Amino acid sequence: DAAIEFYWAPFLVELNNDNPFYHHSIGRIVRVKSIEKHARLWTDAGGDCPFKLLSESFISSDAICKEVEVPRSYEMALLTWPEDWGMSIGDTCYNETEIEMLSDMEEKEILRMARKHSTLMTLGTKKSYYVIIITALLFSLVLLAVYGTGYSRWSLEDMVIKNEKLTDAAGESSPPPECNLFLGKWVFDNQSYPLYKEQECSFKAEDFACGKHGRKDLKYQNWRWQPHHCDLPRFNATALLERLREKRVVYVGDSIIQGQWFSMLMDAVVALKEYNASIEYYWAPLLVESNGDDPTIYSPDRIVRVGAIEKHAKHWTNAHVLIFGSYLWWRLPKMKVLWGSFEESDGIYKDVELPRCYEMALQTWSDWLEVHMNRADTQVFWISMSPTHELGEDWGKSTEETCYNETEPITEEGYQGRGSIPEMMKAVEATISRLKHMGLNVQLLNITQLSEYRKEAHPSFYRKFSPPLTQDQLANPRAYADCFHWCLPGVPDTWNELLYSYIVLPNYGR
Repeated sequence: DAAIEFYWAPFLVELNNDNPFYHHSIGRIVRVKSIEKHARLWTDAGGDCPFKLLSESFISSDAICKEVEVPRSYEMALLTWPEDWGMSIGDTCYNETEIEMLSDMEEKEILRMARKHSTLMTLGTKKSYYVIIITALLFSLVLLAVYGTGYSRWSLEDMVIKNEKLTDAAGESSPPPECNLFLGKWVFDNQSYPLYKEQECSFKAEDFACGKHGRKDLKYQNWRWQPHHCDLPRFNATALLERLREKRVVYVGDSIIQGQWFSMLMDAVVALKEYNASIEYYWAPLLVESNGDDPTIYSPDRIVRVGAIEKHAKHWTNAHVLIFGSYLWWRLPKMKVLWGSFEESDGIYKDVELPRCYEMALQTWSDWLEVHMNRADTQVFWISMSPTHELGEDWGKSTEETCYNETEPITEEGYQGRGSIPEMMKAVEATISRLKHMGLNVQLLNITQLSEYRKEAHPSFYRKFSPPLTQDQLANPRAYADCFHWCLPGVPDTWNELLYSYIVLPNYGR
């Protein structure tokens, strides 16, 4: 009472070749996000029973047999398959001319051991033998599809993905394959940069308009990020807003992320109403709940509820584009973690070291994404840690020096100062990797290295301070210089150009 069926779905998802009696090799159009039309017809098939994997050979008496779940056993088979006849991974049946022969003894032993170890023995000996053979035939057809004609179909140069143009709205051409937008150098360019004038800064963005607050050297505004093997697409507000028409964008994080939001508004805010789009910012410096959730109250003794995020998350749940970032507020050797609520007196407090407390908060954030993220309609980005430059000795100055009075970028390629904490970067990468394995694609915008070079681009004390600096503090600018935030226009504009390339040009430099 079994059925072995075939269903025509050459690309698995919907395709303009879904009619098996009429199909062609050019002009293919694929709906990569649509599979239900097909999937409803195979929903009740099969099962996920594990395979028994046998080390050594069927003939060996001391071989180890171990159950391994699908699809891991399948992945292992795909990696091993070409090696079975002495070829390397990547080789196929091309130019093969001889049959792989087994001796009579080997053939009998294989059948005996197959019956012994088969997970299908409930069908009976004779039926299980047939099922094993049929399974092997089907598996060989799958391998042929993967390594043979199936691969060539997916690599056709004329492939068109529905609603995704291979050329972008801004007219950018495809970059060379070695293009990495995050590796490069800063090039002085006072013709194209800044992207906007400081006088245009409104809202609270003027807090970081360093020229307005007395900085005379404005050269920091004229540096352009140049990747090694390609160009960073120039920000085009019209192309961006066309992609964001009737959508909601939310930046979430600390004041560094707020600065990036300010930068985005400088270019896009004028046309937002025309496109019925919104670009918002939500203050959550530690992502999860903390005693820093009121932006008007600053406490150096931080308390964080690493398992609680809903208070914040309800404000960004329906966003179409989410940009997260949280680093600066975590830079403490230990942080007090609260189990319970701030309103209850019986909460449990415990000091947890960095990066463990950071990892715990990232786990809560990733759990929220897993449950609430709309995989089909939401783009999620993580802005990597923004480096600081408060230790002049990192770039060869005395121990008393900071970013104050610095006027040139660092030119040493690969420079890394102590303003970045690699363990925190690793925690973010591990979290994003886990999400990817669960089918959630979070894009990591690695702005850390390119920002490491820009020691001269911080406000130092050319910004609005709340409360204002005292006369004694102003007399000692090196000690009180802000080497954490960034002047506008400046480095955050480049971060948004990277974000722009991911939103408008999804295949550029990946």
